[in-house]
Amino acid sequence: MKRNVSSVDRALRLILGLGLVAWGVYAHNWLGAVGIIPILTGLIRFCPAYTLLGLSTCKDCCQK
Repeated sequence: MKRNVSSVDRALRLILGLGLVAWGVYAHNWLGAVGIIPILTGLIRFCPAYTLLGLSTCKDCCQK
């Protein structure tokens, strides 16, 4: 898998994911589990949706 998530994109995904999970815990709502998706894509720096759409927020230095 080639990386397609930049550092800024990664940070935003982690913040958004943690926020969604925290909201789910606070509101006692299972929909907060959706926050796991941006957390995982941020941690592995690969987004399958970006691949399907032919997008990448990484520069050439990210392609490892």
